[in-house]
Amino acid sequence: MSPQDENLDVEVEIHDPATAIVTVRGELDVDTATLLHHHLANQFLHGRRHLVLELSALDFMDSSGLNVLIRATREARAANGDLHIAAPAPTVRKLFDITGLSLTTPIHSDVAEALAAVERVAQSQGAPLDAADSGTR
Repeated sequence: MSPQDENLDVEVEIHDPATAIVTVRGELDVDTATLLHHHLANQFLHGRRHLVLELSALDFMDSSGLNVLIRATREARAANGDLHIAAPAPTVRKLFDITGLSLTTPIHSDVAEALAAVERVAQSQGAPLDAADSGTR
């Protein structure tokens, strides 16, 4: 692990075969954005098309981090899923509002609310989350 990667902590919890909760802590910047991108890309590789990013402990994010989230949103939507943001820290939420990301990406007050939104969307599409191919883990 490089010294820069020590400034970012990423934990992944598999909620169901199609959904992962990704908790991001620390600083998401030019030095750490690749680390988060690799974690998110790995989830798509394993068939998870719905990602919930829990950002309550993300202290800082620059445009490099923003680009990782925009790319992940595009990849999720291409796979008939989406990226949901849960509990962003106030400074990060302000960045989302300034850049307009809050207009295009669902932002929720907590993980439970984000997961409920994922389930509502999946049900409206007629694709239950547990019907995803669990053999791709």
